Amino acid sequence: MKVLFQTRSNLFNAPGGDMVQMLKTKEFLEKKGVQVDISLEFEPDLKDYDLVHLFNLMEPQDIYLQMVNAKKQNKKIALSTIYGLYTEFERKARGGLFQKLANFLSPYQIGYIKVVVKHFFEKRFHNGVINMLYKGYYGLMKEIVDNTDVFLPNSTSEMERVATEFKIKNYNFVVIPNAIDKSIFSDDNIESVNKFSEYENCVVCAARIEGRKSTLNLVRAVNNTPYKLILVGKESQNQKKYVEQVHREAKENVIFLGAIPHNDLKDLYRVAKVHALVSWMETPGLSSLEAAAMGCNIVVTKKGDTYDYFGDYAFYCEPDDVYSIKNAIEKAFSTPFNPKLKEKILNEYIWEKTAEETIKGYKKLINY
Repeated sequence: MKVLFQTRSNLFNAPGGDMVQMLKTKEFLEKKGVQVDISLEFEPDLKDYDLVHLFNLMEPQDIYLQMVNAKKQNKKIALSTIYGLYTEFERKARGGLFQKLANFLSPYQIGYIKVVVKHFFEKRFHNGVINMLYKGYYGLMKEIVDNTDVFLPNSTSEMERVATEFKIKNYNFVVIPNAIDKSIFSDDNIESVNKFSEYENCVVCAARIEGRKSTLNLVRAVNNTPYKLILVGKESQNQKKYVEQVHREAKENVIFLGAIPHNDLKDLYRVAKVHALVSWMETPGLSSLEAAAMGCNIVVTKKGDTYDYFGDYAFYCEPDDVYSIKNAIEKAFSTPFNPKLKEKILNEYIWEKTAEETIKGYKKLINY
């Protein structure tokens, strides 16, 4: 079986969770004998491929052209939707002109404006953006969805959102779990000396510092408490005022580590008691999965698809309610870790499982 992965053309210049999902899926599919290539081109020659696998419905201006090309060459299409709107964040917490606009416009109209503005300033206008000018942000998404042969969402609830938003029925789908690399995030190869030992029993948040992650409310929730909060991750370059406020309000028990090597996260999770990811939406957040695999209790939002993954093992909070966040952290901190959560993750949410389920999706389209 030979498959072509395709997605947004700026994937490697602006890496994100979709890039991690693509590269890890490729790595573990190849271990199972599937040949996988990646092309960010809009009209590659597909004659050597059994099917095209598109990623990230939230960037329709690029994958629309890739979808049209696949259809022209009579290739079946699998779609990893990676679909989640931040409508509530835009309307309640974005701030500035965008928040005012978000309360008058639909999320798809906001998406339309963002894509046009971004491509104008980046000088990346192409036929996909031009098509969007006429058909709209939702219109491009709708065409992609209508021409997809099998959907590969990260959860059942994500698939239900896509089906409802785009009014589709009688669709094929296979749930493809978000996953961790168990060769890294497990109890194997543990170093005797932990470089993060000074942060023993801390609360950690491994995520970009930005409004969508509700970092400021997390900081407010732990300020002047006995808990030590360790923030790991890059700071948003597009929300500098927000980042400055996070630093300004953080008390002495909040420590900023910045971005650290991914492999080092294992050691930080080992000394932590709780991992808190209090975002406005998660599907479900790779850092939460990784931290739980290393024995951390998990504080997360219920917005998005987190419950599909963590069920009653997690401690839930509201991203705009400081008391709710603080209360969830207190409960998580005082509750012994349930090893069944770790067992669940290491059995169900690993890249080996992702590859297995992806192949099931492919087999719905081709005889192999």
